[in-house]
Amino acid sequence: MIAVLSPAKTLDFSPTESPSTQPRLLDKSEVLINKLSKQSAANIQELMHVSEKLAVLNRDRFRAFETPFTPENAKPSIHAFKGDVYQGLAAEDFSEADIDFAQDRLRILSGLYGLLRPRDLMQAYRLEMGTKLGIQRKKNLYEFWGSDITDLLRADIKSTRSQHLVNLASVEYFKSIQPEELGVPVVNIYFKEDRGGKLKIITFNAKKARGGMARLIVKNRLNNVEELKELDVHGYQFEASLSSDLDYVFVK
Repeated sequence: MIAVLSPAKTLDFSPTESPSTQPRLLDKSEVLINKLSKQSAANIQELMHVSEKLAVLNRDRFRAFETPFTPENAKPSIHAFKGDVYQGLAAEDFSEADIDFAQDRLRILSGLYGLLRPRDLMQAYRLEMGTKLGIQRKKNLYEFWGSDITDLLRADIKSTRSQHLVNLASVEYFKSIQPEELGVPVVNIYFKEDRGGKLKIITFNAKKARGGMARLIVKNRLNNVEELKELDVHGYQFEASLSSDLDYVFVK
């Protein structure tokens, strides 16, 4: 199985030493950068609905973008993302063997890079997949990426002989995939909490749990979705009565 995650807004670009690979859709990333680097901070603020400070930061990031990517100007994605999901993943203590396994089994969806492997180098950015950026006669990033992300995922699924795709991504990011074109079933994961007798998704905790499940997949070298049902993920446990063949609900 292969699991997909969303990226994070919080980034850490402190130096690290780790083997790296190149993003496989970088040519399309450069098309986006070519347009974004020409935008003013005011335009970016309006496009991304961010503060003036963040707009200036990301304008400067887009203008500083340079290729080729090297360990000096970029960082492996698994070490660069530091949001809630990646707190759960806690990759800072992964061994090289762990990251080798993750390179085969984990994928990160990205508005700028399309699809990243853990060792793929990236430069700092902010570009949500839901951003309504018109480019090349496409009205948004979903249309811009088209089938590219799905095609790459399908190739990865075939090369690893995976039998399922595990969806640990947000709705916004998973919409960039055409599930019916993957060639394997998609298992959706839900983390819910009992709050006063009602089951609710607590966003912050659910995000950390998504990363936590990805961590357990890597650390335990899991290859079969049935093995997920045995996991205790930050106190969440599989609840068969609420689940189906392709929707796994974990409750705490």
